[in-house]
Amino acid sequence: MSDVRNTLEQHYRATQIADRWNLSPDTIRDLFADEPGVLKIERPETMHKRGYTSLRIPESVVERVRLRLAA
Repeated sequence: MSDVRNTLEQHYRATQIADRWNLSPDTIRDLFADEPGVLKIERPETMHKRGYTSLRIPESVVERVRLRLAA
């Protein structure tokens, strides 16, 4: 059941969290890159385009990291 709940909860982009926490998007990406539960959407590199990874961060993961950093 928790997997379904995680799918339906609000997910944020790194830029959205960066605005709320008054940090740079790069700092947010570094904080959440290896965090369990973060969705990574990867576009592989091609001959004419660079590879890119988008992060979608569930609200529960944002709260878990916030509490860890506040401790």
